[in-house]
Amino acid sequence: MKVLAIFLFSISILVSCVSKSTDYATITGRLENNKDSLITIGGRNGIIKTIKINTDGTFKDTLKVNKVDIYTFQTSRSKRAPIYLKNGFNINLTGDSEKFMSSFKYSGNGSDNSNYILSQIAMSQSIGNPELILKLDKQSFDRKVARLKKDFDSILNLYKNLDSALSLDAVKQSEKMVTYFQRAYSDNLKTSIGSTSPTFSDYMDYNGGKKSLNSFLGKYVYIDVWATWCGPCIQQIPSLEKLMKEYKNKNIEFISISTDDQRRNGGSWDAAEKKWRSFIKKRQMGGTQLWIGKDNSFQQAYKINSIPRFILIDPKGNIVDANAPRPSDPRLKSLFTSLGI
Repeated sequence: MKVLAIFLFSISILVSCVSKSTDYATITGRLENNKDSLITIGGRNGIIKTIKINTDGTFKDTLKVNKVDIYTFQTSRSKRAPIYLKNGFNINLTGDSEKFMSSFKYSGNGSDNSNYILSQIAMSQSIGNPELILKLDKQSFDRKVARLKKDFDSILNLYKNLDSALSLDAVKQSEKMVTYFQRAYSDNLKTSIGSTSPTFSDYMDYNGGKKSLNSFLGKYVYIDVWATWCGPCIQQIPSLEKLMKEYKNKNIEFISISTDDQRRNGGSWDAAEKKWRSFIKKRQMGGTQLWIGKDNSFQQAYKINSIPRFILIDPKGNIVDANAPRPSDPRLKSLFTSLGI
């Protein structure tokens, strides 16, 4: 859930503003149990200020803020926390270096903004694994998402002195979170157990001709999505070969679909195909060996963003497991047995 983390853990401010009354911001504070000597304030374009930490953990400095934004407060030990800055702000920060961001409290003019961001991050972390939410039944899912929105909105209501740009963007982020979950849930339904599998067609067969998923109707199909450059994929090959021999006369077809493309082959699709063919020949790989070529619609339908990925489909073309156990995982043979393979 990389996309979710991006918008829950950071808020993008799209305006630039300089205070007319004061053309700098002031930052003071104290870090307990501090062992660092420097603090850096960083933005999208690099470090904008370096601040010395005194031996008692205190610090104080001013800086020119050219753009209202969320900046990174970081010590020399690479511990980080967000801080929202704007010219005219006078912010005091207290916290414990050993507990860093979780112990931080901001006070002073403009502090509500940074405290709000810390609260939002804590709420985001409390969600846990978003995948578990996506596995809920529809009624439970709707209740959970509604509750999450209410919780995030309630945080916003706790801070009455937010900068207008931050407040407006926070409302948009809450709406985006709901939209994200709803779309992801809808996509998951398309690859849920028992649903009709997304298909592929005209994938090049190493042994000649082209194949589609419909070519294998009537049999269980165990699909290995891999690439010649993928170390973890290659590690699974011996286990897959052993599995194919064991189930040679069973009602199951083993298909390996290579995702080798032009990006890792000097921009050449011909080179990608050649590399795929050479690898299969050298390893004397069995089973049905297909190359995805330029058509990545099957990958997109299953939302495959990392490989290897294994998929099990039943004889009618329905999904048994969109994220099946690996060949080396004993659970796979147990699954086969439960299906009567």
